[in-house]
Parts: sequence; C-alpha cells; structure tokens
Amino acid sequence: MQSSEPAARVVVGVDGSPSSRAALRWADRYARSIGGVVEAVHVWDTPSAAGFTGPAIDPDFDLEQARERFTAELVAVFPDERPPGLKEILVEGDPSETLIRASQGAEILVVGRRGRGAFARAMLGSVSQRCAQHAACPVVVVRQDTETEPVH
Repeated sequence: MQSSEPAARVVVGVDGSPSSRAALRWADRYARSIGGVVEAVHVWDTPSAAGFTGPAIDPDFDLEQARERFTAELVAVFPDERPPGLKEILVEGDPSETLIRASQGAEILVVGRRGRGAFARAMLGSVSQRCAQHAACPVVVVRQDTETEPVH
C-alpha cells in the first residue's frame, strides 16, 4: 500500500569543501534509511568588483561556473550514479539564509563543518553555526571524512 504522504526531505548544503562532500554522503545514507529524498542545495553569489565604469559582473558566467562546480561535486560524491530522487537546487544568494529557508518542512538539514582549528571555530557567522541556531528542523553538522578525504 502506497502512502500519499510525500517522502521526508533531507536538505544538504553543497559548497565544494571536503566536509560538504562528507555531509552529502551522510545525507544520502540517512535519506535511504528513512525512505526520504535528498535535496542538495548549492548556493552561489555573484561577486561584484567595482571598476571605473561600475560593477564588473557577468551573472551568466558566474551561474555557469556555479553549475559546473555543483555538477563536479555531485560526480565526486556519486561517481557511478546519483541517488534516486536526488533533487539538485542551485540558488544565488546567501548560503545561511538559503539553507535556513530550505529547512522549512524538512526532516533534517545537513551541513559540513569547514573549520580548521580553534580560530575557525571561534569565528562568528559561519554557515553551519547560523543554520544550527535558526533552522526550522534539526541540523546535523558533519566533519570532514578523514577516511576518504585528504587532511591538509
């Protein structure tokens, strides 16, 4: 008998860091264990460099670069095939705000921990810290997977 309820959403932030790849793997394992689906969210921002004639930005180029980085991350984590039901979401904006919005109605939000020591942990405003404080669902912060990722 098929349930009419939608599958549980497991939202994960993907930013290209080793801890982000570990978070994506964790989110996939968790989603499979609960019969849920993964929503991989990659947030990009158009850097603005002001020149003599105004901002020097090319939103199309930046979007293409973001799309390529996102695809490369998904291929790095899932080299053979992507998980069934994986939803790929590419958004321009602030990573913290975007992930907090995406957490609405989600089973869980998974983010990587990018810190590299006491100074990085002490910095206020990190994406993982803001998500942990403001998300609308439980948040899991995943550290870099030292078995599959090189430690620098």
